[in-house]
This record gives sequence, C-alpha cells and structure tokens, in this order.
Amino acid sequence: MHRSIYLDCHATTPVDQRVLAAMLPYFTEQFGNPASVGHLYGWEAEAAVQRSREILAASIQATPEEIIFTSGATEANNLAIKGVAEANFSQGRHIVTLATEHNAVLDPARYLQSLGFEVTILPVQPDGLIDLDLLEKALRSDTILVSIMAANNEIGVLQPLEKIGAICRQHQVLFHTDAAQAIGKIPLNVEAMHLDLMSLTGHKVYAPKGIGALYVRRRNPRVQLAAQMHGGGHERGLRSGTLYPPQIVGFAKAVELAIAEMPAESDRLRGLRDRLWQTLQPLGDIHLNGHPTQRLPGNLNLSIDGINGQALLLGLQPTIALSSGSACTSTKVAPSHVLKAIGRSDPLAYASLRFGIGRFNTLEDIDRAAKATLNTVQSLRETHPRSP
Repeated sequence: MHRSIYLDCHATTPVDQRVLAAMLPYFTEQFGNPASVGHLYGWEAEAAVQRSREILAASIQATPEEIIFTSGATEANNLAIKGVAEANFSQGRHIVTLATEHNAVLDPARYLQSLGFEVTILPVQPDGLIDLDLLEKALRSDTILVSIMAANNEIGVLQPLEKIGAICRQHQVLFHTDAAQAIGKIPLNVEAMHLDLMSLTGHKVYAPKGIGALYVRRRNPRVQLAAQMHGGGHERGLRSGTLYPPQIVGFAKAVELAIAEMPAESDRLRGLRDRLWQTLQPLGDIHLNGHPTQRLPGNLNLSIDGINGQALLLGLQPTIALSSGSACTSTKVAPSHVLKAIGRSDPLAYASLRFGIGRFNTLEDIDRAAKATLNTVQSLRETHPRSP
C-alpha cells in the first residue's frame, strides 16, 4: 500500500537528513547554553549560533548583527509590526498592508487598530499582484510601516519587492516583508529590495518547526523596535529567551543547502508544476489562481467549476496529502480570504486545491497525483452533474 503523496510543502516540509545530521551534536555532546560564557560548553554553543547567524545573514545580504532569532515567522511578524508601532507611534499611527497577507500579519494589524492605529488594507489585482500606484497613493505623512509578503502562502504569487521598497524608501516609510515562503526559494537581497524588516521561518525549507528569525536593519535607517518579550535581554534585548542551538544550526544548514541548490531545484520544481497543470487540462473548467509565471516554482493553486471542495479533498484521500487553503486556517469552514481577494466566488474558492511541490517529490508522484485528481473530479461530476 502506497503512503500518501505529500504535496503540501507550503504548510510544512520534512527535515532534510543533511539538516538533521548537522543538528544532532547539539542535542548531546555540544548541549551548552549559548549565554553561558564562562566555560567550553557555552562557548561551543555560542560559536554555533554565531556561525548560523552569519549563514542566514549572508543568504539575504545582511550582517549577522541584524538577525534576531524567534520561534518562527508568526512571532517575527508580531515583533516587526507591533514593535515598529510601539517604538514609532509618536511619528505616526498609520500602517499599510495587503488583503492577501497571512493572518500572522493581518491579525497583529487588526490588534493595533483596536489600540487606535489606522490600517489601510489594499486590494490586489486579479492575478494577486499589488497595484503599485494604489500603494503610493495610500502612503501618508503619518505612515510608519508597509508590510507586504514576498511570496503568498496560498497562491504562490511573488510581489515586486524591489519596486515596493523603492516607493517606501522614497517616502521614508519602513518596509517589512513576511518571507516565510520565500527564503531559500527565490533570491532575497535586503539592500536591493530596500527592506528594513524581514520575517523568516525554518519549517518551509526543510528545517525543524519552531525556529525562525527577524532581520532588523541597523543602518540607513536604523530601525527602532519595542521588544514584545522581556526577561534576560537576549538577542540585543529584542527577544528574550534561551536560544536553542540545535534548531538554529538546523535552520542555517537548511537555508545554506537551499541557496546552493536553488537554480537547479527551481527549474526542476517548475517543470513538475507545469507538467501537473498541463496534465489536468482535460478536466476543463479549471482556473489557475494567481499570476501564471510570477509565482513560486513549486506552487500550483487551482479552482474547479461545479465541484464540492470538501468532497474533492475527501475523494483524493489517501492518495494525496494537500490543502485547499492555508494550513494555518484550514480548520475554519470559510472560503479562503486570499482567493476571495483575487475575485473568486465562494463556490470556486471552496473548490480549490493548493499543490505544494517540494524537494522530495518525483515525476512519478506528479503523475500519480494528476491521475488521482482526474479520476476524482470525473467521478464527482458523474455523481453530482451540474444543472444545464
């Protein structure tokens, strides 16, 4: 009996064996606390953390001092958005973001609204991309932050960070991006993209869950943040809590591998994705969600006319493990806010599939998944034919 084909790599990824091998010594032999600077065990751990900080910084063209370790992108987003708001409220109380952002950005923004901040949530175009003219018109003298994600977690759309950053820099507004889905998959350069804050996570790039980072610019301009966790003064006082060397080492190793393998892996994933899309064309009445080319190479999000979404997901079990929306909100029986934002109707939003193709997927996986999808949709259409 075959195990389900895992095509949900936007939700999480398995830990790469090479990442695990790099982590293992820090669970046992080199188990010290990086903050224990009085003996060898602490020195070993601190050195490992510093090497990891250097690797992560180099991957985005930052400096090691600008990397703050967190428990993941959700915490990094909260630290960035709330931290900027609290530290800069005397300069302004207006924040700009997008309707297609992850809830880890939208919810902190809504929280700030309850405290008296004003949040402008911009619409997106039908392909999921931001309208740069709308962004520029939304900026005001009291705007302190723009937060726009690098790669969408549902439809995979890649926003034009360099152009957004140039607009923000021209208006002297801080620019934050949630790059949870982007790190290790597309090139990121905080200088070229004029980024002031960037949220990262490990578990989307074959590192363990529970580890992430926030890039915080230290010069031109120096970003001021208010800490959201206190007690111990770790991470330049911005994020207190004992650092976890195994996770940090694993995160850095995963990013290092992904950067090295990115050109070849991107081509491979793009080929698998395009094959899947083409193989599903005989179904008819299917709609690609998001820009056709300006998207993550391993992302395929589609909607199918005349199909019950829950019945479709159930029908694909146990052959394929995948999602019909963001894994973080998949327990809610509601249409995806991302698909609604690009103009999909409720029925089409419910009848969506998000294929997240990853490092360990093969051509055989894709062909099996395509066959299962074709058979399931055809069976549902025969069982529940649409009215003429």
